Amino acid sequence: MASVADSTERRDALVERLFMNAIGAFDLFSVYVGDRLGLYRTLADHGPLTSAELAHAAGVHERYAREWLEQQAASDLLEVEGEGEERRFRLPPGHDEALLDVSSLNYIAPMARAVLASIRPLDALLEAFITGEGVPYADYGEDLHEGQAAFTRPMFENLLGKEWLPSVPDIHQRLLGDPPARVADIACGQGRSSIEIARAYPEAQVDGIDSDHASIERARENLAASGVEGRVTFHERDAADPELAGRYDLVTIFEALHDMSYPVSVLRAARGLLADGGVMFIGDERTEDSFTAPASEVERLYYGFSVFHCLPVGMVGEGAVGTGTVIRAATVKRYADEAGFSTCEVLPIEHDFWRFYLLKP
Repeated sequence: MASVADSTERRDALVERLFMNAIGAFDLFSVYVGDRLGLYRTLADHGPLTSAELAHAAGVHERYAREWLEQQAASDLLEVEGEGEERRFRLPPGHDEALLDVSSLNYIAPMARAVLASIRPLDALLEAFITGEGVPYADYGEDLHEGQAAFTRPMFENLLGKEWLPSVPDIHQRLLGDPPARVADIACGQGRSSIEIARAYPEAQVDGIDSDHASIERARENLAASGVEGRVTFHERDAADPELAGRYDLVTIFEALHDMSYPVSVLRAARGLLADGGVMFIGDERTEDSFTAPASEVERLYYGFSVFHCLPVGMVGEGAVGTGTVIRAATVKRYADEAGFSTCEVLPIEHDFWRFYLLKP
């Protein structure tokens, strides 16, 4: 009888959990709508607003605006006052930072964009589950690289050049030294990391390198009027290009090693980029040391992104490794060893989401 009662209790808990997850999913996707259509920005700049006023100011249809506003208020994302057509909606204090402040470490709106992008090629993913092939990065569309760039931007602006790199004396002193240090930022995406390294170190010369055309185009747009245009260059090319060998004092990879089909080859190419005395700095996911179940919320988030995006893109190509988002420290150390690095040290940098490594040839 106890077993039957336990089974019933667990069944009911799962039903309730998935029901609540469905509500959460719709909340997340409604945030995507508000973010993409500028509805939150309109409310912040002009609110509180009625549905008609929001529709006019944001350039959307009133009926859709009304339904979205009511859903947002029903889910406690917005506050509401008044009745009927005179209802006015506003962003509560604090929600503006979470949904609109692109430089805040609490900026969470890009999570909606990243999650939605991860499920866009769902039919291709289902086919990949059967065939064992991958899903190309480009198939995830603009939302993926835009969402990822927006999510990491506050970390780069607030932490990369102010805390992370200065905490590693060998790197910090070389970037401040003379002759000017040369940095290769591999898989630079939209270039925020490259730009912030140059801002933090006024003499450093930074090459942002990425093979994704759309990302490099956006990186060049972000570079304009950044104040470091003369010291940062973005390249749509392979880091293994022999012309780049032996040129850099520092090579970086941020939140990208786990996405790569051939991570050891990339690390081997990165080692070849280093000049005498050069080192490599990697930031990737702070996972648990080993598999656990049930896992922490962060680990569960990583597995979600892994199933739908990071593993599929890491399975593209013959013999692809398929690391996935849940890249453990032991895996990074093994890749570094196979790539010919003499040491791979886990650095004592505290962060909720990322773990950092220092690699020496």
